[in-house]
This record gives sequence, C-alpha cells and structure tokens, in this order.
Amino acid sequence: MWMLIFMVLPLLAVVYIGWHVWAILPVSRLWKTLIVMLMVGCFLLLFFGLRRQTDNYSLPVAQVLYEVGTSSVFILLYLVIIFLVLDLGRLVHLVPRTLLYNNWQMALGIFVLLFAVFLYGNIHYYNKVRVPLELTSSKSLPKDYKVVMVSDLHLGYHNPRKELARWIDMINAEKPDFILMAGDIVDGSIRPLLEENMADEFRRLQAPVYACLGNHEYYSGEPRARQFIKDAGIRLLIDEAAVIDSSIVVIGRDDRTNMKRKDVNALMAGVDKSKYVILLDHQPYNLEHSEAAGVDFQLSGHTHRGQVWPISWITDAVSSASARSQST
Repeated sequence: MWMLIFMVLPLLAVVYIGWHVWAILPVSRLWKTLIVMLMVGCFLLLFFGLRRQTDNYSLPVAQVLYEVGTSSVFILLYLVIIFLVLDLGRLVHLVPRTLLYNNWQMALGIFVLLFAVFLYGNIHYYNKVRVPLELTSSKSLPKDYKVVMVSDLHLGYHNPRKELARWIDMINAEKPDFILMAGDIVDGSIRPLLEENMADEFRRLQAPVYACLGNHEYYSGEPRARQFIKDAGIRLLIDEAAVIDSSIVVIGRDDRTNMKRKDVNALMAGVDKSKYVILLDHQPYNLEHSEAAGVDFQLSGHTHRGQVWPISWITDAVSSASARSQST
C-alpha cells in the first residue's frame, strides 16, 4: 500500500508540475516539450537509482545520475508547493491568471526562488552542527564519559570518502571515550564504499565504535553491508549487548526491517540493570516499550528531522507528542 502511494503521488505531482511549466513558459511547443521531457527524465532517474542501475556506470557518472535523480524529488516538492500556493491565490482572486500563463517574469522568479532555497539548503547541509547533550544518572559510574553518537551517514554516491574523512576528523576532535552509530551507515549501494575503500577512514577513529543496523543496510544488501562494517573495525551489535568499563551496557537492536528481530524485553532479559543501559535502535518507534523494559537512554536516527521543510514540521509534531506522552 505504502509503495503504491510512494509511486502514484510523485507521478501525479510530475503531471501537475509539467502542466504548469508548459503553461507558464512563453516559448514554442518544441521547447516546452523538450523542457518538460527533461524534467520528467530527471525525476525518473530516482527510480533508476533505487533499482541500483547506477552501479553499471563508472563512479563519476553514477554519482551525477544519483545526484540528479534524488535532487529532482526535492525540486518537485517545492514546485508543487509554489504552484499550489499560486493556484489557491488565483481561486480567491489574489493572483491574476496572467501570472501563470506565458510569463517570463514569473518563470524567472520561480527559478530564482528555487535557486536561493537550494543554495541555502546546500550551505546548511555542509555546516554540520555539534549538538551537546548532558545526561545524569542515579546509577553509579566510575567517571564522566564523553560519547559521540552519529547516525544516517548514508555513505555512497552522495556522500563520498572525502566527506566521510571530514566527519571522522570532527569525531576524533571530540576525543570521545566511545562512539555510537545508529544505523544507515550505507546508503543504497555498497559499491562506492568498496571502490573508494572507505573502511580505511573508519579505521582512523581513535575510540571504540559500536553500531546497529539500519533499514538502508538491508536495502543495500545486508550481508555485504554487515561485512563492510566489520571490516571497518566497527563492533556491529545485532540484537546483542556490549559492556563498557563494567558500568555501561550498549545494546544494538536489529532494524525493524527484520520482522524477526528480538523484542526489547528479550534483549533486556540478560542485562544487568544496575548498569547504565543505552539502546541503539535505528528507527524510533515505541519508545515507551524501551522505557518500560528498563532502558536508561535510547539513541535512534532515521527521521532526518523530515529531511526538508515543511516535512520537518511533521517530525517536530511527532516528537512533541511523544515527549508529552512520556511525561504523563
């Protein structure tokens, strides 16, 4: 059902945007046809990438195809928002009909707006922000620990080895006692990680690393992803626990993609609850179950805070609702 919605809604959006682009551009039918076909082709590259057809091309070509396909989804989203606002404005007689037909000024204005939004987004993306979080515990710990947690690296065609090297430097600069990775280390294909030998970058980390699987490890091929993570010197926890300094337990839960993964109560059955228990679970579902089972702190990823605005409003609302339910 969800896959059907995922397929149909974007295709409807492509038709909606294609019609508006055709109407707004004051050019010949030939140019309108070429521009709309180019837009549709760029969007279809997304499905080309999802089927991992990009693996059949050289790494530079595959990276370009991947970037064009994934970027087109976000461009499509914002074009839908823009044209919906304009259409609603026209319905209430705030936007003249002439603005949406054969109008270079409006077409140029939309292009400039999109360019500005994506320029800001690109700058914001590469400006990684350090988010400090101080935790206190009633349980006895021999010292204060500094832990770096990262999630959803999505290494592959979009995030190459050069970007990973920058992140590794940032992690090492924190001088952590240990490092936690909450899944989706791999994006959609393991091929670029192997070709660029990204495991070497992970081996530069200067503290023990513990990780759980994410849904993208399954998309990319779970056996190969698992082997890569182990080759990178990362302790992969799949429905198992590791004890750190005899005082902290880190549990790595298998991703919920695996319907046969262990229940959180089963994971906690053999754990000494006098120790501080951290649960790594890629997808943040049913947090109340972890709390009831005796987990002290759960670390998850997956949501990307909605990836882009206005989807971030949805994840913020879900987070707020979850926080309220936990406090009552």
